[in-house]
Amino acid sequence: MKIRHIKQAMLAMLVSVAVPAAVQALPTAEPVKAQHSNAVIALTDANIVSIQGGAPIRNAVVIVRDGKIEAVGAADKVTIPAGAEVVPMGGKWLAPGLMNMHVHLGLKLPGAEGAALASETDPQMALRMAANARRSLLAGVTTVRLVGEEHGVDFAVRRAIEKGEIIGPRIKTAGEIIVPTGGHGFLEADGPYALAHAVREQIKQGADWIKIAISGGIADTHGSIAAAPMTDEELKTLIDVAHRNGIKVTAHNGSAEAAKQSLDMGINCFEHGYHLTDDNLKQMKAQGVWLVPTIVVSQAGAREFYKKIGSPDWYLDRVDSTGKDHWAMLQRAIKMGVSIGLGTDQFPFEPNGGTTATVAEAELYVKAGMTPLQALQSATTQTAKLLGIEDQVGRIAPGQYADIIAVGSDPTADISALRTISFVMKDGRIFRDDAHGKLAD
Repeated sequence: MKIRHIKQAMLAMLVSVAVPAAVQALPTAEPVKAQHSNAVIALTDANIVSIQGGAPIRNAVVIVRDGKIEAVGAADKVTIPAGAEVVPMGGKWLAPGLMNMHVHLGLKLPGAEGAALASETDPQMALRMAANARRSLLAGVTTVRLVGEEHGVDFAVRRAIEKGEIIGPRIKTAGEIIVPTGGHGFLEADGPYALAHAVREQIKQGADWIKIAISGGIADTHGSIAAAPMTDEELKTLIDVAHRNGIKVTAHNGSAEAAKQSLDMGINCFEHGYHLTDDNLKQMKAQGVWLVPTIVVSQAGAREFYKKIGSPDWYLDRVDSTGKDHWAMLQRAIKMGVSIGLGTDQFPFEPNGGTTATVAEAELYVKAGMTPLQALQSATTQTAKLLGIEDQVGRIAPGQYADIIAVGSDPTADISALRTISFVMKDGRIFRDDAHGKLAD
């Protein structure tokens, strides 16, 4: 076993042993008993959100067995199996678990908090990421795509969650961000063959996606967001190697020039897209390229977060200078029908605009032109499609994994209903149930 793999195994063991004691539960919460794999749960007295349009199912029952949804329907049409654990939902509205496609569980940004984490060791980072994974799940986010972590710690955290050693969302990860020297990331490589090697190394470790940075970023002290620093040969080779291995590529990008270059090379997705032009968006629409806007990071609601982490003035100036173009781009992308998957670039649970960053992102989509249903789909059915797992998650339907949240009213009528999340189930296990004072330990 190579040193890197030994290191990741040790990190996974550390996470599984230390996190339960390191992470605080909410006060007055009663620990939830672990669900057995053969547990049968009946969620009763519920209303089921119509995630694909049409009328909701009222006075509904959802039967969950072995972590998956077995039956869904009106109470007079669904038989509750003998011995099932009945969980009354009290008329709450059930929706699929939310999905966040731009997450850094080990997020570090310029400022006082980032400086304090400058000497963070990998074991310390693993514990912090595990704590953030737990908080993300309890905020109603049952699936995340990690788009840039360091030193393979994300793979260790993912394994610990999959083994049930810690709790957190389902994780798809891109490993480390691959960049040319001086780029917006940490895994630097130059020339087509060095970049190809970096791609293969991430895939070898278990990356579900490849993430590259094809322009500068707000958090950079150098380089232009509008630049396109990679050569055609570099970009073409990198994308080709990933695709030959069956792995899609997403790119941190704010540059119209870099967007055109990478679209011509077969890129699958853009993160942010701050300065994308109409021509870029039209080409994205034609090619089926996804946009993960992370609009919350450049709008007013993020100021609370930036103040908390002690962001310097130069960083805030870059946020302000980018925010107007970012907002206008999102409005045009929605109007043109570009495929959009919800992502935040803040912790999914991070306070933003009086709610969490995940919910604030969906609310901003509505403000920018989506219907509430479209905004909810951007965090459920659309994100599942982006990940290629729409046959597994994203809907409350038989055969899907039982990833379910409960809210106080219908979010397809008012997306702000997502502010009232009070119940979280993932893979058929209840992790949060405010009505019965339960929270996973």
